[in-house]
Amino acid sequence: MVRHFAAAPQSGSTTHRMSDSLKILPKLASPRDLDPLSLLELEQLAEEIRETLCNLVAARSAHFASNLGVVELCLALHTTFDFARDRLIWDTGHQIYPHKLVTGRYDEFPTIRTKGGLMGYPNPTESEYDLFVTGHAGASVSTALGLASGDRLMREEEDRWTVAVVGDGAFPSGPIYEALNNAKRDGRRLLVVLNDNQMSICPRVGGVADYFDRLRMNPVYTGLKEEVAKVLSHVPLLGDPTERLLAQVKEAAKAGLHGGMLFEEFGMRYVGPIDGHNLRLTRKYLRMLKASDGPVLLHVVTEKGHGFRPAAEDPVTFHAPPVFERSEGRVVAMKKSSSRTYTHTASEAIHAALGRDERVSVITAAMCQGNKLERVRNDFPERLFDVGICEAHAVAFAAGQAKAGMRPIVDIYSTFLQRAFDHIFQEVALQNLPVTFTLDRGGLAGPDGPTHHGVFDLSYLRVFPNMTVLAPGDAADLTAMLDWALTHDGPAAIRYPKSAETFVEGPREPITLGKAEVLRDGPDGAILCGGALLGECLQAADRLRTEEGLSLTVVNARFIKPLDSETILPILSEAPFVVTVEEAALAGGFGSAVLEAAADAGVNTSHVRRLGIPDQYIEHGEREELLADLGLDAAGVARTCREANTAHASAVDANADF
Repeated sequence: MVRHFAAAPQSGSTTHRMSDSLKILPKLASPRDLDPLSLLELEQLAEEIRETLCNLVAARSAHFASNLGVVELCLALHTTFDFARDRLIWDTGHQIYPHKLVTGRYDEFPTIRTKGGLMGYPNPTESEYDLFVTGHAGASVSTALGLASGDRLMREEEDRWTVAVVGDGAFPSGPIYEALNNAKRDGRRLLVVLNDNQMSICPRVGGVADYFDRLRMNPVYTGLKEEVAKVLSHVPLLGDPTERLLAQVKEAAKAGLHGGMLFEEFGMRYVGPIDGHNLRLTRKYLRMLKASDGPVLLHVVTEKGHGFRPAAEDPVTFHAPPVFERSEGRVVAMKKSSSRTYTHTASEAIHAALGRDERVSVITAAMCQGNKLERVRNDFPERLFDVGICEAHAVAFAAGQAKAGMRPIVDIYSTFLQRAFDHIFQEVALQNLPVTFTLDRGGLAGPDGPTHHGVFDLSYLRVFPNMTVLAPGDAADLTAMLDWALTHDGPAAIRYPKSAETFVEGPREPITLGKAEVLRDGPDGAILCGGALLGECLQAADRLRTEEGLSLTVVNARFIKPLDSETILPILSEAPFVVTVEEAALAGGFGSAVLEAAADAGVNTSHVRRLGIPDQYIEHGEREELLADLGLDAAGVARTCREANTAHASAVDANADF
């Protein structure tokens, strides 16, 4: 079932201005329209896709370099397999744009990453060609293997292939190897395409990256065990230097000079590396492998940013660049935001902490750029650890450092830290070790959508004994909280949003364990804020004072756990109404903590209203748009307070009549 989308926004119209020069792409209604195209036409289509991607980034920030790098691979896959019946999973899904363009979504493409438009990741509600919403790395081989096993058990078509495209940056993820360990049983029609572009979001790290480098630099094409050679023996050696070379080195390969032994030991046939931008060659290898039995791993070498020189030369900047203008293949202007964000604040506080205390280290999971840790890496290289997309390892590694006497900071996006849930429990909280977690993107992550919204952290962290959970009300809180956490003898987590930093005016209280901060004191009601929507709450209180004459108490909770019951419980007992506000899931979040404390103390909560993320996944859109939809902006908080005040007045009148 195909979803219907909002009309393309005006800002995205530049994508369609080039439609006059696009001869093939606008005519594609499905991948089957690729079948009659010649190799020359497919190569022209690849250029049209790149032109469309470049024009998109002239309108809005989007994932860019990774998509430029998979254009030929996408076309080769769709012209070899029929993914209306075969299976295709992209890991990670931010490289999905060419796939969307050739699966009938060209007309909606200008809406991508806008509210009501196409998602920037695979989305089954958009197309039958998207099987999973894949926004995190590492699960594709497991889900692909599950699909293959499920088809076998359901007695589906015996010749159906399942294909997982995995970037080399995602390959260190633990689930990849857990899946490879089980691939031999159910992988008869399993193809894993290793898309090797020498990059994650930042340059890759670790032993797996070194292994891929050795494979890629091998002077002969590898993976020529006898079983694979049987497939290749059916290919006529007519004019293809690569195939002649393969024939010449066949005997050497038998003697053990081939690479890919790691995968061979898992029971997978390894083939490659091949040039993933050579469309003819990639299609030929895919067709040869399709004629064999799996499980097979095809090692494809690509260039992140291929086809647009600035992106190829600087794939880190152009992973998801700001809007830019180009001329003759060059970037002539790039619209960079001048506003400072909470990420900047956290990065500077981390840098200062490393400068003060040699026991402090920082650990990140392939997000050095996203967390703006470049300066930390340059100034303290021996104490910054980028472990790749291995969040579980990052947390357990931090526990080991803490046990040795260090004060590690685990700096990971809120949504990605979920991948390490058990290690937060077992290795950190259970041991009561002084590990500080800084959770970037705590709250709504905007155009990245439901896979990246960090709305569950308060719920999944406050359940652990020994864990202290903090939510800064503004940027000043964030700096002070990090400094405090690094002196705390136990685990602490600090979550902050993906937004421009804000500051609350006036004198502030120091950070003290379990103490909230009362910023306004009024008799007509109360707003309890758990996090960086504090500015919205203060604006709402100002509006209600001006428009309604209401004088409200406003509390900056600061600590979600332990909750400041000494401050909050009297407010619950005395205020005519109370509204809790959080940019987090209502299930188990700050509002729940307030209700739990009230229940334990026997305090009535019938006058309490909670604002936060309801029990549903929130779609993509600008953060401000989503906050407004959820009633979490100043206008929405004020509206809820008005409704609560009206309900209180009605109850008072009813009691008076009685």
